[in-house]
Amino acid sequence: MQEAFWQERWARSQIGFHQEKVNGYLRRHWARLGLSEEAAVLVPLCGKSLDLAWLAEQGHSVIGVELAERAVQDFFAERDVQPQIAQHGAFKVYQAGKLRILCGDFFALSREDVADCLAFYDRAALIALPTEMRERYAAHLQAILPPTCQGLLVTLVYDQQRMDGPPFSVADAEVAQSFTSGWEVREVERKDVLSGNPRFVESQLEAVEEVVFHLARR
Repeated sequence: MQEAFWQERWARSQIGFHQEKVNGYLRRHWARLGLSEEAAVLVPLCGKSLDLAWLAEQGHSVIGVELAERAVQDFFAERDVQPQIAQHGAFKVYQAGKLRILCGDFFALSREDVADCLAFYDRAALIALPTEMRERYAAHLQAILPPTCQGLLVTLVYDQQRMDGPPFSVADAEVAQSFTSGWEVREVERKDVLSGNPRFVESQLEAVEEVVFHLARR
């Protein structure tokens, strides 16, 4: 799954993964991280998610990372906000207030870029990637995050043989295996979402679950 795939999806506005409201799991479970308002938060593969604005409204400095510049431009345009734009290394950076979106390849992100991040939030990054890229993503995320970091991760679980991704199915065992070294992985919510998505029904899936994990460095 290459860059061109996602650029085309955004160019054609084929963004069924985008949610038109703040994610309910984020609202319900963010407080369990116990962060101060000043804590910086990393949001990988953020698109134009409303969750970015919600996190900033909680007082956090938010660092989003997004490959498609169309998504970044739309995020600010839909809020009638004129961001400051600058080049920082491999990224074109859009910033307004406490919210900064780095437009570029997530794998170009360095420890220095996220040195102040005490948390991360992943609703649609891990599940957007096929198996090999998920392994690389999880490894890179852990390599660059500070040693005291924690986060919320949302996954999907379904029969991958009946429907191809994205979004991809990510088994609980894969999450546990990906974050084995130095992480505590705790499930905090599991919800049946089969009936809420026509694509799932059309694919004749028998079950689709969203699972929310709280991950914390030991």
